[in-house]
Amino acid sequence: MHTTRTIKSYRLESAGIILLLALTFAAPAHAFRCGNKIIIKNLHEQQVRSACGEPTTVRHLGYAVRGIDLSTRRRVSPGFSTRRFPGLGQFTQEVVITEYVYNFGPRKFMRRLVFEGGILVSIDAIGYGYR
Repeated sequence: MHTTRTIKSYRLESAGIILLLALTFAAPAHAFRCGNKIIIKNLHEQQVRSACGEPTTVRHLGYAVRGIDLSTRRRVSPGFSTRRFPGLGQFTQEVVITEYVYNFGPRKFMRRLVFEGGILVSIDAIGYGYR
């Protein structure tokens, strides 16, 4: 009886370790791989193109107005603490919205990437690709 309990606990521990390793090496849900590179939000368009190549389709979706905060931070002391000062304040800027679609073939999902002002803001899987 005592040996079966330890065997079960070893199986449970090994299953937990395997699950932990799988989660460690998996890409986040809001990311995907292009070759050996991981594509995540906040990358620039050029970084995505250099990792994934040219997209299957590129579409200009329009313009949006986004707020930019230009407040500054100053050190209070030589330590790590900072205090926030008003600085220049908030401004609005018109940015271009662009959509890229990557088709990786019939066995992988196509990816829809949306860029605002050249920065990746959205990654969606839009079904299996085609030849």
